Amino acid sequence: MAGKSVSKRVVIVCSTFMIGMLACAYICFPIQAGAVPTKLTYASFSPPEAPPTVQADRWIKEVEKRTGGKVKIDHFPGGTLLPAKNVLDGVIAGQADIGYVNLSYHPGRFPLLSVVDVPVGFPSAVAASLTLWDLYEKYHPKCLVEVKMLAAFTATPANIMTRVPIRRLEDLKGVELRSTGAGVEVLKLLGATPIAMPMPDTPEALQKGVVKGVFSSFELLKTHNFAAYCPFATVTNLQTSSFTVVMNLAKWNSLPKDVQKVLDDLRVEQSEWAGKNFDATDNVGLDWAKEKYNIQVFTLSAQETAKMLKLMEPITDQWVKEAEAVGVPGKKVLKDMEELKAKYSAKYGK
Repeated sequence: MAGKSVSKRVVIVCSTFMIGMLACAYICFPIQAGAVPTKLTYASFSPPEAPPTVQADRWIKEVEKRTGGKVKIDHFPGGTLLPAKNVLDGVIAGQADIGYVNLSYHPGRFPLLSVVDVPVGFPSAVAASLTLWDLYEKYHPKCLVEVKMLAAFTATPANIMTRVPIRRLEDLKGVELRSTGAGVEVLKLLGATPIAMPMPDTPEALQKGVVKGVFSSFELLKTHNFAAYCPFATVTNLQTSSFTVVMNLAKWNSLPKDVQKVLDDLRVEQSEWAGKNFDATDNVGLDWAKEKYNIQVFTLSAQETAKMLKLMEPITDQWVKEAEAVGVPGKKVLKDMEELKAKYSAKYGK
């Protein structure tokens, strides 16, 4: 009986010791004990197959992989969490933790970074994207102090797809081209006739001759089958459209330091990847159109290109004027942008 009593006391003492050790471990090492991942939300407004959404998917996978599963991100594409024009304010307010913002949807709100969208002839989206990121890093504009910047990238520069051949600038005179609002002044300066219309209405307008072409990215040749109506394409590489990926500042500050480092380390890499992805999508559309419809692609001569960019100077001058009116050193920013454009165009020209 005495032996049994001693055994019970030993068991009780050992059990008490083990419970104490487990409690101590839980207190001292809460991350290992909890193993509950941080959950974040990402708001996208483009459809799932669009390049901005694809870059979001890629970034999410990289974050989850590089944090070893410590972060899990729920992605809401197609405006299901926040519509396009509400993403920035929605992230600031905490309605979403992360989202990408199209700068052109907020006229006047990004007076410095919008310099990348003036028609200066970037040869590729990746060159424009890295230029955009470097300008952000140099100036840290006030318009983004309420958020954490995670990436910056642009769409491919706009080109021309037409029913009639455009071999030189004079061929554009009076030609009706479908365009977004950002391209209206560009086309006017080139002598074309810009026509704004919803993208879904454009194929029928092309078939009926209401418009003679489209001023946008070459990816549309395949994604919207514009190659069926536009047997000609002309490389202009004019204005682009810029995006930033932003995060709620309070949510960022709540993240563990090692997770913050993962996100910081991804910023330039993701900006470059997103630009390259836009370029690749454009090239797929152009190659597909050549193979399926045998479209002809025209490249302006160096003399014509110089003339085209000279025609764009009123837009650049207007940007400088508006930037300086709100305290942005427009001439200096423009000079920096041109230097960065030359640097990255030498490496990432098409």
